Amino acid sequence: MQNKMKIAFIGGGNMANALIGGLLKNLTTAEHIHVIDLNQTSLDKLVSDFGVSTALAADARLAQMDAIILAVKPQQLREVVQLLAPYLSQQLLISIAAGIRATDIARWLGGYEKIVRTMPNTPALIAQGMTGLFALAGVSAGQKQMAEHIMQAVGATTWLDDESLLDAVTAVSGSGPAYVFYFIEAMQDAATELGLSPEQGLQLAIATFTGAAQLAAQATEPVAILRERVTSKGGTTYAALSSMENAGVKQSIVNAIKAAAARGKELGDEFGKDSQ
Repeated sequence: MQNKMKIAFIGGGNMANALIGGLLKNLTTAEHIHVIDLNQTSLDKLVSDFGVSTALAADARLAQMDAIILAVKPQQLREVVQLLAPYLSQQLLISIAAGIRATDIARWLGGYEKIVRTMPNTPALIAQGMTGLFALAGVSAGQKQMAEHIMQAVGATTWLDDESLLDAVTAVSGSGPAYVFYFIEAMQDAATELGLSPEQGLQLAIATFTGAAQLAAQATEPVAILRERVTSKGGTTYAALSSMENAGVKQSIVNAIKAAAARGKELGDEFGKDSQ
């Protein structure tokens, strides 16, 4: 599989760029990557940056691919997959379009089931992504491995047995970077109110998040234990966490993530309708 996998991208945006960069480092060569996009400027940049082949519309090269990655906006996906239908035989379709269920894509394609739906997140842009994956029954073991290798080019992966759980993945890791940025903003605001410069506040917040996340990733103990180790009763951390607990911060975060999951399900229902 190494260096021989033929992959097409439908859509040449940021996530496609990240995946192409990762694939060229780890899995295949530029001559085996083909990108289709309506924006000629985007295609020109991909040629300049990576040396891949490009086209403005679906073409016969798609029939030669091992995998086709659907990297377009959710509202465009139904029209796009129907344009791909004439070229499909045994290729693996990998969707990174948020909210669109694999079962709906299969229905739009008349029952074509070689589909893996994924939910990556934006740290994939720096090869630190987290992706949840779900495969329909028509996906072979080899194709599941292929999908895993492709998404691991930009970070870690986890497989799900139930497609509905991708709403939870979307809520936790898909939207999760925004929660982290939100907390960093709050820490920066607090730092400036306490007399530090905005630059110092941002530096302290980012370094703290980066270091704490790495510590959690490398530790063998639960994160609750790590938290307790820096929370001496009556100390500064205790004062901060007590304030958060009294304000219901933890439950608010849980509620927020549940709201994101519920919205993900709503979007899946909306995008999957027969009439849009």
